[in-house]
Amino acid sequence: MDDDKTIERDRRGIQSVEVGGQLLLALAHHGRAMPLKDLAREAGMSPAKAHPYLVSFGKLGLIEQDSASGHYGLGPLALQLGLISLQQADPVRIATPLIADLAQRLGHTVGIAVWGTRGPTFVRLEESPAAVHVNMRHGTVVSITDTASGRLFAAYRPAAEVRALLEDERRREKLERARPAPGMPAAPPLPTWKEFERQLADVRAHGMSRSEGSVIEGVSAMSAPVFDHTGAMVMAVTAIGPSGTFDTRWDGAIARALRECADHVSQRIGGRKPVAP
Repeated sequence: MDDDKTIERDRRGIQSVEVGGQLLLALAHHGRAMPLKDLAREAGMSPAKAHPYLVSFGKLGLIEQDSASGHYGLGPLALQLGLISLQQADPVRIATPLIADLAQRLGHTVGIAVWGTRGPTFVRLEESPAAVHVNMRHGTVVSITDTASGRLFAAYRPAAEVRALLEDERRREKLERARPAPGMPAAPPLPTWKEFERQLADVRAHGMSRSEGSVIEGVSAMSAPVFDHTGAMVMAVTAIGPSGTFDTRWDGAIARALRECADHVSQRIGGRKPVAP
């Protein structure tokens, strides 16, 4: 009985703080300064009730009032807290427990890739019980041209940077063709920059990327992007599995699950989708 009372006491908050917090939530939701009557209405209270909260929040720097319009907006302390929160937000740390659950639900391997010094690099891999064993481990760098994760990053990275990587891949391809491995079939030629641009436009149109047996025969993959507060892509959430059981439809179960996971991480780090050119 005493334990129950202790738990209840720990859970009990300060109601006035929670009530006043609705004003902050309303400002955050609308993303702009608001007149008192509108702000109070959105917070579910009268202007007379809202005003004392706004005065106190103003003294703390959480809210400030525009001297010309009289509208209320978020103050300098709110901005500082937001910036500190963004600095502390680690998308890989947030996504790691999510991909474990995702791999179990989908029945496919799920990984996290970030942009490294040599291109898209896998930093986390979570295998499903029915995992497809491919030559991939933590630290694996993948191609930007024929992998789902690689094309996804290429679609959202600066064009000059992506083009330079493409030219590097094309140079390596020429060397490999000049010294073919005995008994190995020749790989299909890499796209030109113009051809690759069309592929990347298709990735951006769907908001995610997929590959169907292009890297390893019989293995498919889909990848969804995570964006930060500037609209830059910081991470890819990628599912990999046998083509026979892997749903690569843009509106299929795997695509929906990957988007949901990536969007959740983006939201946690204050991310926003980039503005289309």
